[in-house]
Amino acid sequence: MVSSDMEEVLDGVRVILVTVPASAHRDLARAMAPYLQAGQIIILNPGRTLGAVEFQHVLRENGAPPGLTVAETETFIFASRRVEPGVSRINRVKRKVHLAALPAYRTASVLRQVRHVLPQFVAAANVLETGLSNIGAIFHPAPTLLNAGWIESASQFDYYHQGITRGVARALERVDEERLAIAESYRVRAVPARRWLAAVYGTRADDLYTAIQRTRAYGGLKSPASLEHRYVFEDVPMSLVPLADLARAAGRSAPVMESLITIACALTGVDWVKKGRTLSSVGLGGMGVEEIIDFVKVGLRKVPHPQTRTTSSWNGETVASDAEAFMGPDAP
Repeated sequence: MVSSDMEEVLDGVRVILVTVPASAHRDLARAMAPYLQAGQIIILNPGRTLGAVEFQHVLRENGAPPGLTVAETETFIFASRRVEPGVSRINRVKRKVHLAALPAYRTASVLRQVRHVLPQFVAAANVLETGLSNIGAIFHPAPTLLNAGWIESASQFDYYHQGITRGVARALERVDEERLAIAESYRVRAVPARRWLAAVYGTRADDLYTAIQRTRAYGGLKSPASLEHRYVFEDVPMSLVPLADLARAAGRSAPVMESLITIACALTGVDWVKKGRTLSSVGLGGMGVEEIIDFVKVGLRKVPHPQTRTTSSWNGETVASDAEAFMGPDAP
């Protein structure tokens, strides 16, 4: 079925695969919320960073029914490019793509539903692992921003094999080191970008530059035609911004990520932090590392309820007290 009618598309289906850029997730969640049904599974392929958390938060804010499961993958399953409107070229299907549900205990049931169609999907520990394994955050914004002059001169080039020089690759390694440090803070076993290339594409090398040059699936993939491209409008606000915010919450610095965000804002004239995913914007504002970890594992978060009224059992007197409730993934 091909349709632009959201209600028609969602009615009665078990699994919904969302493959739009992460910058469209908020709007899509708002549009889907009135038509979703309990028991349905939504998979963001990919979620980028904090994608499932944001999607679930927006669904809840817009009255979606309880009993939904939102999951995300760490990366898009295809290495592909749009050739022209309505036509894409798939260079390679990735060997293995990690998936996690929110909360994490639902991951196994999601995989059972899709394994016969998408056997490449395998379990990740939780959505922090998928979000912190977001290799797009390494390979997309930095090469685009560091090649801005070449891109704006309207001279397309091989994005990976020409755009990622040894110097650019060194910058990518720095961003990757920051990502791995953030992952360590949240007890996530993230894989370095070079090892990810080996696992996904079978490419092996002693350094990231050589590994990228040896990755045949990247051959012929052209650079963006302008800076108005998802490598900026998706990967900066939906990858670098939440990664930098996770770093701050953990008391870590991420100076190269922060610099790339600043450069992206300066080059485009857009405040990508304001437009991006922050802990506050996805409903995790004020949480510490342990609270965030608990939330993605079991779906519970503390919500303060000042001046909750309680009644004593011995004299019937009502007294005011401060309390905290725990909200789960299906809470209103």
